[in-house]
Amino acid sequence: MANSFRKFKNSVLNSFPLILLYFLSISEIDTYFSSFFEILSFNLQIIIIYYWMLHEDTILGNGHIFLAGIINDVVVGLPLGSSAISYLVVSLVASYIKNVTVNFSLFTDWFTFLLAIFFSNLCFILLLNNFTNLLITYNEIFYNSFFYIFILSSFLGIFFNI
Repeated sequence: MANSFRKFKNSVLNSFPLILLYFLSISEIDTYFSSFFEILSFNLQIIIIYYWMLHEDTILGNGHIFLAGIINDVVVGLPLGSSAISYLVVSLVASYIKNVTVNFSLFTDWFTFLLAIFFSNLCFILLLNNFTNLLITYNEIFYNSFFYIFILSSFLGIFFNI
């Protein structure tokens, strides 16, 4: 009995990033922060996807990432597939960096996360410019990217390592 409970507890703890990814996709937590601070409108899903695909890619799969993006698009009201493709770009960059890099440090994580955010935002902007009439402010995207890389990703990386 104790052994089966231990296995259940370990499986729940191992699937915590997946549960968190779906919870953040359903709950719109990032829009709550944007009503208080305009600069702090960030997307925690991208950080979770990047970190877990870089350090332990067996937990999150591309199917779960795509489904979480579709759920996020439905909840937020964006065109279907825009967040999903953006999340998959982050996953692709993290998988490539994992295969190429031998050692991980905070500096390499920051730099490669900068590349992932750049390509993800580029893909997101191209999709929104070509298929919608939504107004995009580039200053907000720059502030969000800066906040992702230098502040939030380092704290969440330390938290996830624990």
